Amino acid sequence: MKKEKEIKKTESIKWELSPAPESTGHISLKAKYDLFIDGKWVKPSSGKYFDTINPANEEKLAEIAYANASDVDKAVKAARKAYSNIWSKISPSERSKYMYRIARMIQERAREFAVIETLDGGKPIRESRDVDIPLAANHFFYYAGWADKLEYAFPNRKVESLGVAGQIIPWNFPLLMASWKIAPALACGNTVVLKPAETTSLTCLKLAEIIEESGLPAGVVNIITGFGDTGAAIVNHPDVNKVAFTGSTGVGKIIQRTVSNTEKKLTLELGGKSANIIFEDAPIDQAVEGIINGIFFNQGHVCCAGSRLFVQEGVADEVIQKLKNRMEHLYIGDPMDKNTDIGAINSKEQLETIKKYLKIAKNEGNKIIESSCNTPSKGYFCKPTLILDVAQSSTLVQEEIFGPVLTIQTFRTVDEVIQKANNTPFGLAAGVWTDKGSKIFNLTTKLRAGVVWANTYNKFDPTSPFGGYKESGFGREGGVHGLEAYLKI
Repeated sequence: MKKEKEIKKTESIKWELSPAPESTGHISLKAKYDLFIDGKWVKPSSGKYFDTINPANEEKLAEIAYANASDVDKAVKAARKAYSNIWSKISPSERSKYMYRIARMIQERAREFAVIETLDGGKPIRESRDVDIPLAANHFFYYAGWADKLEYAFPNRKVESLGVAGQIIPWNFPLLMASWKIAPALACGNTVVLKPAETTSLTCLKLAEIIEESGLPAGVVNIITGFGDTGAAIVNHPDVNKVAFTGSTGVGKIIQRTVSNTEKKLTLELGGKSANIIFEDAPIDQAVEGIINGIFFNQGHVCCAGSRLFVQEGVADEVIQKLKNRMEHLYIGDPMDKNTDIGAINSKEQLETIKKYLKIAKNEGNKIIESSCNTPSKGYFCKPTLILDVAQSSTLVQEEIFGPVLTIQTFRTVDEVIQKANNTPFGLAAGVWTDKGSKIFNLTTKLRAGVVWANTYNKFDPTSPFGGYKESGFGREGGVHGLEAYLKI
């Protein structure tokens, strides 16, 4: 009894840590960024620019060029010219040399990239530094190795490049998303026109600087910035052979309809409402830490975030209590502080969306548990939140929130949790926590999810394919599977 009291007392202590801000003295940001087309920086045809801001303090970071259909046409023509005259003709081993060079240059400037990613996106510096930037470099390294080995990836089959790839990426992993789209496209002999999200364009533009410095032939990679109409112009351009989109399911459906009557190849990586399942025989402390990592450390901004938690009844009280305790010890605040666990929401619009869902939870009569931590007075911040007593039919269970909000449900049997976990329009990822290997393998065959993690969560590797089922999209990125999307086979 005395030991239990000591544990509870220890769990209630939250140590006050001295600020440990990351320096910004080593980074270089321009006041205004143009479009990167045909190896040169060119001004937008419209002459329009828009601001990109730091979501943690709402301060302006830079002005970004707004590309229109005319700019998109210039970029696609540059990509076509580079494909026809250079990139499709040079040897695969030469292609790989350029890719290795880009990978090494990302590594050399990793600290600068990490800081800019955090300033522009609001994610904690620890995540940018330890996850996003190393993985981005690793994707270029990995696919550089495949460039001259495509006949081994697809034995006894003839493979050809597609041509020009139009790629559109979201704001949650800007540099990483750019890398795992550009790298396989280049390895397969294609050229690229890429559009980053309007709220997080800076690291992609810094990547353009690296591409320029690397000596990559002009026009092989073009990076243009803008809003939804810019992306639509890429999708609709008649000389684009492949469209790769990562983003919301709603936009993905529009793109699918747009290209359905064309010969364009398409891959979509869309929304998710991923299930994390804890069985009674699971390593509870490890599972709780995995749940926290899967939904809170990244502000719930991972498309595969474990935003639905299913706990077997026998350990439900214990798991919920440990989650509450762990949540109270999370630090929310300045993303540039190395102590920070939860940074800023990427934009005011996204914060309003999260608040809308929390209001729905309140109206539905759910039990809402928020961390008691204070949030900064300036910037876009949301406290980590647990939603209990939530029904399977609830809007919060069925729709993607994209924020640090975790719904919790209980279950009794394996069949019950499989049915509940699969009962959403999405099928991107899932997590299973148990001591029984047989139980893990059983669930991996039954869960309709593109990725199933066992006793861990949110682990990524360039060698592993990633993608979803149902309204989470189709096609795979990463691994050998990621090559297939950029080839005629």
